[in-house]
Amino acid sequence: MFGKVLIANRGEIAVRVMRACREMGIRTVAVYSDADRKALHVRYADEAYHVGPSPSTKSYLRIERILDAARRSGAEAIHPGYGFLAENPDFARACSEAGVVFVGPPVAAMELMGSKTAARRALIKAGLPVVPGTDDIIESLSEVRRIAGEIGYPVMLKASAGGGGKGLRRVDSSAELESAYRNARSEAQNAFNDAAIYLEKYIESPRHVEIQILGDQHGHLIHLGERECSLQRRHQKVMEESPSPLLDEELRQRMGATAVRIGTLAGYTNAGTVEFLVDQNRRFYFLEMNTRLQVEHPVTELVTGIDLVKEQLRIAAGERLAWKQEEVHMRGWAVECRIYAEDPGNNFFPSPGLITRLAVPSGPGVRDDSGVSDGWTVPIEYDPLLSKLAVWGKDRPEAIARMRRALDEYEVAGIETNLSFFRRVLQHPEFVAGCIDTGFIDKVLAEGLMADGDSPDEAAERVAVLVAALQASRAASVQPLRIASASAWKTSGREALLNRWPKRESSLP
Repeated sequence: MFGKVLIANRGEIAVRVMRACREMGIRTVAVYSDADRKALHVRYADEAYHVGPSPSTKSYLRIERILDAARRSGAEAIHPGYGFLAENPDFARACSEAGVVFVGPPVAAMELMGSKTAARRALIKAGLPVVPGTDDIIESLSEVRRIAGEIGYPVMLKASAGGGGKGLRRVDSSAELESAYRNARSEAQNAFNDAAIYLEKYIESPRHVEIQILGDQHGHLIHLGERECSLQRRHQKVMEESPSPLLDEELRQRMGATAVRIGTLAGYTNAGTVEFLVDQNRRFYFLEMNTRLQVEHPVTELVTGIDLVKEQLRIAAGERLAWKQEEVHMRGWAVECRIYAEDPGNNFFPSPGLITRLAVPSGPGVRDDSGVSDGWTVPIEYDPLLSKLAVWGKDRPEAIARMRRALDEYEVAGIETNLSFFRRVLQHPEFVAGCIDTGFIDKVLAEGLMADGDSPDEAAERVAVLVAALQASRAASVQPLRIASASAWKTSGREALLNRWPKRESSLP
């Protein structure tokens, strides 16, 4: 096992990986930009190295600076987390050339599955289910128009190198096609430095269900069940659960077996996720593969009892998987909410700034993977994710009730967060019934989920937080009367005696 690991990331995922390392007796190395000099992940690590100015393009995305920090620290391996360089095959290749282990899949698997069109071609050739569409990039608007007419509207335009909802456009008619094509290409170029676009048939009201896979370097590959990821806002996941309310055991095993076949086809090792769309007839289609740890990995850990980060490290160190497929069991139910610094009352506009008070929920079955602390200033330069709040219950009703309780306990003052948004979603009857699809969040927002501002309970909570902060401020500003000639010991003793006297009740009404 490695003696020292560098985490090429920041925020909550960096802290999450460091915690796993600490439990395994592995020393950790943080990297940080100017904006993150006092960040929690920097303070938590055993060592920390500055890698550049605040913009990620000048710090966290600079491969040579990350590798220089690894060289100076003596780190034997690099864990990329997710985002930044996590799915960059050039980074994985550079790690190998520098003699540092990349905690992730082989470069060839990253390149195959990182290209959506290459992955589609490989799966179609193997006879595996994919959404109907093109198996190569589309070179011109006229070609897009011809293929869309053959497949039939609505269709989806997608970035070949894409992910996270970038370079993605739904087109309902030929009149919308030209602007959607140009906008998708422009967004893809800006996000991925690759304007290549392909086309798929749009599936009406689908569920987004993904399968977690795990493979070692000795030919063993298993799946760890599914995650329901249908709750999305503008194609970005915001809330996940495991298992899925949709799947029965028969469908779970078929989707799991298909995910393992896809991983085997790609020559995959380490942790990865195969994403599927499931239509209203319960037919499933390959969507994409994420060649990294997912933001929503805690729900899988909670229902399987398997620490995915520790397994990533063990696999990267050459160890064999500790489980056979038949030994993996899902127990209970887990739900995760992504807590962001954003204002749901203002179209989810980012809300960077100083956190003046932070009270994190706890108690049975509650887990908060956080990257912030009291007094931290949330920077504007990065994704505004504050933490991943996850809960476990013996069944879905208990998990929902526990998440409601945890959200009520969560307090963040000084900035806006999406806590109130989740409180309302978890009360929505369609969510409670499990009747959701990828359009659910956008639909309920359009219906006015957040239109009336704070609910009475949320308004009362805001008042209570403000009153508590005011009282704390007043208490801090009041200094006890001190006698200049008295020693500190005498003054302390006198105050202790006075505090023992019973306080008189006021006669005022």
